[in-house]
This record gives sequence, C-alpha cells and structure tokens, in this order.
Amino acid sequence: MKTLRLARIAAEAEGLRLRHRAKRTAVRLAAGVVALVFLCGALICAHVAAWCWLILVWPPHYIALALAAADLVIALLFVLLATRSAPDRVELEALAVRQRALQAAGASMAWSTMGMQVLRIVGSMFVRSRR
Repeated sequence: MKTLRLARIAAEAEGLRLRHRAKRTAVRLAAGVVALVFLCGALICAHVAAWCWLILVWPPHYIALALAAADLVIALLFVLLATRSAPDRVELEALAVRQRALQAAGASMAWSTMGMQVLRIVGSMFVRSRR
C-alpha cells in the first residue's frame, strides 16, 4: 500500500513539474516571437541608417561586410539570451519529491520482494519437513 502511495506522489510531482515546465516554455516561446518581430523592424531601420552613414565613408562592398558581421553578432546575442532559462523553484522541488518517492517505493518494493522470497523458502522447508 505504501508503494502505491509513493508511486502516486511521484506521479503527481512529475505532473506538477511538467505543467510548470510547459508554462515556462510557452511564455518563452511567446516572448521569443514578439522579440523576433521587433528585432526584424529594428534591424531594418538599423540597416538603412548604417548604410546611409557608412556610404559617406566606405566603399559599398565594405559596408555590406560590416553590416553582415554586425547582424551575426546581434543574432548570436539573442540566441544566447533565448537559451538561458533555468527551471524554477517549484519544478526543482517537484523533481526532488518525485525522486524521493520513487527511491522510497523502490526500497519498499525490495523489502516486500525479499519478504516474499523468505516466505517461499520457509514454506518449501515446511512442506519438505512434513514429508
């Protein structure tokens, strides 16, 4: 009975953890889409402004290289920003509860399995002694 209760606790903790993770992922995705829209607009404006300013100083082929390098750096910064997201406190606690419950359930199962083996051996010894 204790094993089933521990397994239920582990399942509930895992469900809680997955719900919070899904919510966090949905918020991250929505924020990323909005950021992408604004980033595209800002990049277009920045390209036009940079092109107008740099055309006075450099030849056109250098300007294209400079803008491509700047775009790459900006894109890498946003990729790094998008990948930084750690699990929150609720997710970590739910994961810890699940792990403890599964460990306790495994230990409980081990004791009940050993107990059944001992009963089987004692039973077979008792049957042999009656013959």
